[in-house]
Amino acid sequence: MTSQIIKVDPFDYVIFGGGGDLAERKLLPALYYRDRDGQIQDDSRIIGVSRTERSDQDYRDFTLQALRRHIPAADLNQDIVHRFLARLNYQSVDATGDSGWEALKDLLDEAEPGTVRAFYLAVGPELFAPIGQKLATLGLKHDRSRLVIEKPIGRDRKSARDLNEMIAQHFDETEVFRIDHYLGKETVQNLMALRFANMLYEPIWNAQFIDHVQITVGESVGLENRAGYYDSSGALRDMVQNHLLQLLTLVALEPPSTFSADSIRDEKLKVLRALVPIQNGTVAQRTVRGQYGSGAVDGKSVRAYAEDLGSGASDTETFVALKAEINTWRWAGVPFYLRTGKRMARRASEISITFRKVPYSMFGEDAGEIFQNQLVVRLQPGEGIKQYLMIKRPGPGGMKLRRVALDMTFAETFNTRHPDAYERLLMDVIRGDQSLFMRRDEVEAAWDWVDPILKAWADHEQKALPYPSGTWGPTAAIALIERDGRTWHEPD
Repeated sequence: MTSQIIKVDPFDYVIFGGGGDLAERKLLPALYYRDRDGQIQDDSRIIGVSRTERSDQDYRDFTLQALRRHIPAADLNQDIVHRFLARLNYQSVDATGDSGWEALKDLLDEAEPGTVRAFYLAVGPELFAPIGQKLATLGLKHDRSRLVIEKPIGRDRKSARDLNEMIAQHFDETEVFRIDHYLGKETVQNLMALRFANMLYEPIWNAQFIDHVQITVGESVGLENRAGYYDSSGALRDMVQNHLLQLLTLVALEPPSTFSADSIRDEKLKVLRALVPIQNGTVAQRTVRGQYGSGAVDGKSVRAYAEDLGSGASDTETFVALKAEINTWRWAGVPFYLRTGKRMARRASEISITFRKVPYSMFGEDAGEIFQNQLVVRLQPGEGIKQYLMIKRPGPGGMKLRRVALDMTFAETFNTRHPDAYERLLMDVIRGDQSLFMRRDEVEAAWDWVDPILKAWADHEQKALPYPSGTWGPTAAIALIERDGRTWHEPD
């Protein structure tokens, strides 16, 4: 089974930070794949922008190396690579100064009228507002422009609101695309299909039938090249405020009236506003902070956080576990357990929905234990869905029950390459489809819930508990869920 490829309108993709890590690892490879699959029209261009002086050919050489480094050799067709590289231009621009802007404008003006202009800010958040202002006041923005910004969008509600206000001075909300790559994953989008295209699930998607929900985002890596940013941020700001809360909203939202950007985001916003605050009186019972120590990941010895940081002691959390509750009719009494961390036992992201126990077993003890039904939505690695059920064990040995998984791994089911999330999101920007992007009120509502946790941690001096690298976090995280008579589902 193959999907139909629909070309997007001609565009100029202007990547500020075009020579940076994100462009090299994700953006340029994603655009190559979209070109290879025939989704990009011939007169579309990709324009790398940064402060560094380099020629168009230098940038094409850089991009070629990026493709060879991050794309399997079997996927690199020589003719398509040549076509893709020919799309590339480069312009040196001082983001906070005056140099380069006029030349960039002249380059953009070479395009046909009506060409979509997408400005991707793959730069530090301190440059978002200055670049947005320059684009508008110097005439680079027109009526088919889009502005794409990456996290972090603020470090608390006030800074997020201030940033949103500065951007709103020059760009309408319909032109702003706040990207969260988790929302571009096929499995995340399949949550919507699973619930609203199947009569099987939606009638039981509520507190009457669901016991609890777990969301785990585990990273096996440490700081990599983000030490400065990460130590001033921590896991709560870096992962929970955006990725995990976005996943929570998609599990918990009410059925939107239409499959449109604002209908979906209206329902997500209601979930965020219904989250029960975690404040001084409950923070110790409902949250755990952790920081990785030395240990082994994937059979390799790794250093502790402080050693990776290289600047002495730090209390920044690299792990967070918490218990969230939603005050709505659908979810009253259903806990949502969230956890995320670095240097975990393995790289794994999944949503586990555990249904309530059967009220009575007629089979007797000899049949074996009846486990609760469970739906596991796996985001990475190997996106797919597993539904765990109880069946009779085959054979003549009487009624013996066994827990089995109905497994649907997308790459195997659809016999197709599994696209990276950025591929879809980059094309959605050109389409003007904001369904998988965060609206400003969503961002600020998420900070409304996170800010009191940060304050309570500070007020109570709640320290980051050590945990060995290669595990699933501090033992206190196990206690957090086991106090409720439940256990963490360990990803496969």
